[in-house]
Amino acid sequence: MKGFVPSRTCPKGTKLWFLHLGNLIADEGFLTRGGNTSTASNPNPENRRRKLVVMAALIEMPGQDGLILFETGCGEGMDNTWGDVLQDVFAPDPRPLSQDTTLPAQIAKTGHDISEVKTVIMGHLHLDHAGGLDTYFKDRSDVTIYVHEEELKHSYWAIATKHDAGVYLPHYMHLGLKWETFNDSELELFPGLHLLHCPGHTPGLVCMMLHLAGGKTFIFTTDQYHVKENFEGTPQGWLARDHNSWYRSHCTIKRLQQQYDASICFGHDWEVFKSFKRNPEYYE
Repeated sequence: MKGFVPSRTCPKGTKLWFLHLGNLIADEGFLTRGGNTSTASNPNPENRRRKLVVMAALIEMPGQDGLILFETGCGEGMDNTWGDVLQDVFAPDPRPLSQDTTLPAQIAKTGHDISEVKTVIMGHLHLDHAGGLDTYFKDRSDVTIYVHEEELKHSYWAIATKHDAGVYLPHYMHLGLKWETFNDSELELFPGLHLLHCPGHTPGLVCMMLHLAGGKTFIFTTDQYHVKENFEGTPQGWLARDHNSWYRSHCTIKRLQQQYDASICFGHDWEVFKSFKRNPEYYE
């Protein structure tokens, strides 16, 4: 990474693409507290299942060496890596996912090639966000993987002890990857690109805030918020971990959203994702 003077915005000419890496369908109870819960007055509610997006963001920033990628999606070969049980709970739609929604295909739509990616920023290391590390980057010694120190330590602990089995998988946690950790609460990694430590869903979850030269600010929340309802006040469902930490992180993101009038990109909200420019269109 090249040195730089801290800046309010990204350099002029920075481009941002939203990448569609497929869809999953899951029970509402995983996403929102009380989802599909029975009550005395409604003992047999409709068991709603919800279509979710798997996404990433690609950034071209003048003055930097190569492209910057925020998260990697599920990767390929989910029948072998996820297995039937996980794919029954979080069902790929369609199964298998379309070749048009692979990471290389989505990057190609922007006019670039995945070989141009030199930096990967991981919001967290759950299987649907980090699986692509194995598929696309395990042999790429020229790619630096940025992740919060707490997230890297927790993921290896979870895999080794099996105390958080299923959400972290060993096949993409290669020791040979070019890992780069940080332990800052806020880090300006590149000009106008800030990483915000937001523990709760995982101990080392990081949101990315991007101030584009054209005036728009985006906050990519990864799974701090699975869906819009989490941001609007309904906490996470069965996928919640440390609620008190999650709430403190929520207050931070709410304040930043108001301060910068930022657009929020939630981890899996398909309807909100569709409201952004679709690849190959971009923001700058």
